[in-house]
Amino acid sequence: MKYIYALIIILCSGQVNSQEVAYLNNSSFNTGEVLKYKLKYGFITAAEASLKVLDSDVKFENQPTYHLLVQGKTTGTFDIFYKVRNRYDSYISRKTFTPFLYTENIQEENYRRSEKARFYQDEKKIVANKGTFKSPVEQTFDLVSAYYFARNLDLTGIKVGDKLTLRYFLSDEVTPLTIEYLGKEIVRTSKGKVRCLKFSPSISPGRIFRKDSQLFLWITDDVNRIPVKAEAEVLVGSITMELSDARGLRQALQIIK
Repeated sequence: MKYIYALIIILCSGQVNSQEVAYLNNSSFNTGEVLKYKLKYGFITAAEASLKVLDSDVKFENQPTYHLLVQGKTTGTFDIFYKVRNRYDSYISRKTFTPFLYTENIQEENYRRSEKARFYQDEKKIVANKGTFKSPVEQTFDLVSAYYFARNLDLTGIKVGDKLTLRYFLSDEVTPLTIEYLGKEIVRTSKGKVRCLKFSPSISPGRIFRKDSQLFLWITDDVNRIPVKAEAEVLVGSITMELSDARGLRQALQIIK
């Protein structure tokens, strides 16, 4: 299931010449936003995911936070043969959109795992279940917070071919992710046709992806910057992620008639 969220969070690009990535002062999302997605393997809907921005009274280092909640589950035939119920929580700064705390609770058939990571951005370190880990930068993310931070990137002057590298903490290591901007396209969604920005992130071959696999993702070219579609080639066939519902957006989707 983690590949659903890898698809969802990889979404923006730009040219980076320093350790820190520039972001907008005004957030692209509001408390109360709910996004829902369907993940398809061929023509079969294999899983569903929901992403929510919740209000929070929790403070870290005396800073107010957003509570980000992502939940995913298998559906239909996939749910019969391999049931998945996963939950991911991230508490991020309302000012810098970087994470303070990340937790995940994984339930995949008989497999269970709970993880917790506390981020200390100024100290460039993460304290997790299996110890303390260092990061080369002061902006390190979990999978969930990386998605919301990327929606707030400053894309002023972005050009086709520009690349960006974000670093996120996963599986007890800090991993770099490079993303390339490919241009603008109009995409048909369940809500209608929308103008989008297209991106292609780097992929590591292995259990899921081939050496020559490609991953593409389209986000709305508006103030919301929500992903509406993703396509990825896997070892056998391909998977597609599609937006099924969007509520509480900062601005209504601009549908092309």
